Amino acid sequence: MPDYQHHWKDGTSIHLPLGKIVCVGRNYAEHAKELNNPVPDDPLLFIKPSTSAVHITRPLRIPADQGAVHYETELAVLIGRPLTNASASQAEAAILGYGLALDLTLRDLQTRLKEKGQPWERAKGFDGACPLSPFISADKLAVDNIHFTLDIDGHRQQTGDTRDMLNPIVPLIAHISGQFTLLPGDVVLTGTPKGVGPLASGQTLSLELEDLLFVETKVV
Repeated sequence: MPDYQHHWKDGTSIHLPLGKIVCVGRNYAEHAKELNNPVPDDPLLFIKPSTSAVHITRPLRIPADQGAVHYETELAVLIGRPLTNASASQAEAAILGYGLALDLTLRDLQTRLKEKGQPWERAKGFDGACPLSPFISADKLAVDNIHFTLDIDGHRQQTGDTRDMLNPIVPLIAHISGQFTLLPGDVVLTGTPKGVGPLASGQTLSLELEDLLFVETKVV
């Protein structure tokens, strides 16, 4: 949404514009399995517009008249340098920070679009479809061993670990940069682990990234 601005965990603004949010689908085999989807040979990429981004700490407002809205918890990577056809070392050096995101999905609409062979953007790119957390500096985490969780009303729903990714973060970012240029301020969502499901009004969502970041939001 127009008032979204990247910021660090301590509240300091990150003075980079959010241009686009690049997402990868089916990057965890168990998630693909739970939705009866085949695992793609190459990264399955799609883009959420910048207008889908909202601060995750604000109340979570979901569409009320378009069927089930599913949560998908993902590790978010903030890009700090321009990348075009990047090498692995260039891709890793361009990672400015890590955060958490919800890739909200109008699942009934997505199913209809998939049945027709149409793109998913209407189900993935609506206003508010990408709640984003504050970011922590990339040097605080080892890129190949990052753990995150989602609890809903105190019950563990999703557990993610970068070691389980089909396309690990650094080669994934390098691959994306070969399809379209990544710019400072762009965000890459790296896929969701198993455990996705529908949201309901009144739920409290608690997301944690290692022991470095904890955020909470409520569905209204």
